[in-house]
Amino acid sequence: MSKPYKTILITGAAGRLGRELRRGLAPLADRLRLADIDEIGDLQPNEEAMVFDLADEAAVMKAVEGVDAVVHFGGIPLERPWQDILDANIRGSYHIYEAARKHAVKRVIYASSVHAIGYHTLEAHIDTDAPVRPDSLYGVSKCFVEALSRFYWDKFGLESVCLRIFSSFPEPADRRMLWSWLSFEDCIRLVTAGLTAPYVGHTISFGLSDNAVKPVDNSRAGHLGYVPQDNTERFRDKVEAEKPPADPKAPSTVHLGGWFVDIGHPNDEASK
Repeated sequence: MSKPYKTILITGAAGRLGRELRRGLAPLADRLRLADIDEIGDLQPNEEAMVFDLADEAAVMKAVEGVDAVVHFGGIPLERPWQDILDANIRGSYHIYEAARKHAVKRVIYASSVHAIGYHTLEAHIDTDAPVRPDSLYGVSKCFVEALSRFYWDKFGLESVCLRIFSSFPEPADRRMLWSWLSFEDCIRLVTAGLTAPYVGHTISFGLSDNAVKPVDNSRAGHLGYVPQDNTERFRDKVEAEKPPADPKAPSTVHLGGWFVDIGHPNDEASK
C-alpha cells in the first residue's frame, strides 16, 4: 500500500522529540530527510541526514528541495539571548517557509509552544482563538512563526498546523506536568493527525495528552482528528509524593507558561 508522502523533512531530528518522530512518522513516507545542527546517528534504510544551521538560507533551500511536507521541530527550545532566538527560531523559520513556498511543499507542521500564550491563566480556559501572550523571547519567536505561517496560507496557499506543545517528556517531572504533559506517543499521534487530515488550511492546536485537568479548549482543532490516548494518572502518586505542592498564588502556578513567567530578560542574564 502506498504511503501518504514520498519524502518528509524533519528539522530538529537530533532533538528529544525529533528522535521520537523519526520512529513514529516512518510509516507515513517512503523517505525521511533528517536535518539538525548536530550530527544525526543510527540512520535507518529509509532515512537520509543533512547537518546545517537554520540561519543558512541556502542550506535550508537545499534541504527542502524535493520534499512533500516539512515537520519543523528545529530551533532553540528554551529562552536564550535575542540574537540566538533571532537567528535560529525567527530567521530560520522564515527560511523554512520561503523554501517550502518555492519548492511547492504541500504542508508544514510547526512545533509552536505553550509559551506563545504563557501569560494566560489556567482559570481563563482559553481556546486557540485567544490572543497570543508570550512569556519570553522564545515565546515571541513562536508567535512570529504562527503569524508567518498564517501569512503563507492566506497569501500562497501553503497549509500549516501549529502545535502549541506544553510539556513533552518521557514522564511528568513535577506537579505542573500532571496537567501539561504530552506523552511521546501522543506527540506522534498529534503530528500524524496534522499530516494526514484531509484539509487543515491554517490550524492551531494545543499539544496535550488526555490528562485529568484540561486547562485549554482544543475543540477548534477537532478537524485534525487527534485523539490522545495517554494521561498522567499512573504517575500521580509518585509525583505528588516526591514534589511538594506549589504556592497556588505564585505566577508560575497561575499562568500556563509556568516558570517561564519568572525569568528575566535573557540578555541581562547573559551579561552577568
